[in-house]
Order: sequence, then structure tokens, then C-alpha cells
Amino acid sequence: MDGDRPAPMEVLREARAQLEELTGLAPESVSSFEQTENGWALEVEVLEMARVPDTMSLMASYQVELDQQGQLTGYRRVRRYERGRADPRGGR
Repeated sequence: MDGDRPAPMEVLREARAQLEELTGLAPESVSSFEQTENGWALEVEVLEMARVPDTMSLMASYQVELDQQGQLTGYRRVRRYERGRADPRGGR
């Protein structure tokens, strides 16, 4: 692997940390991760609002883009959903 590119696990850890620092929301999982021509692309699931019961908590998916060194270059929320609901689009 190219010495300038960090290992995939480093990229995942850094992406989660950078997204949390910017949004104040703790990532729960990474639902997609891929290396791109310009760096890396991830979709990260975060808890936006805790509710009782937990299955009613409000979750969100964020699309996160990083450069080849693993530095976050952009993010955006792509959907919001209740934790207990299945994805009506049939998954990604």
C-alpha cells in the first residue's frame, strides 16, 4: 500500500472522531466504507435523539468524505429514521 495513505482502520477511527467533533454526535456504526479515486467515502450512523423506548430513538445516516490522508473534507446528513424502523428503500 502507498506510504502516504493510512490503513483502512485508521481512516475509520479518524472519520468517526472527526465527525463527532464537528457534529457533537457520537457515531454508533459505519454502514458503508469504500476507497475512492480522491480518498475515502463512508456512511456513518449516529444517534441524534435518545427516546424511551430506545427503539423510538432518532437515528441519522451521514455521508462522510475524506481525502487520501484520511482528513474529513465534507459531510452531510442523508437520512433520519427511528431506530426500530426497517429501511423502506430495501437497504443500501
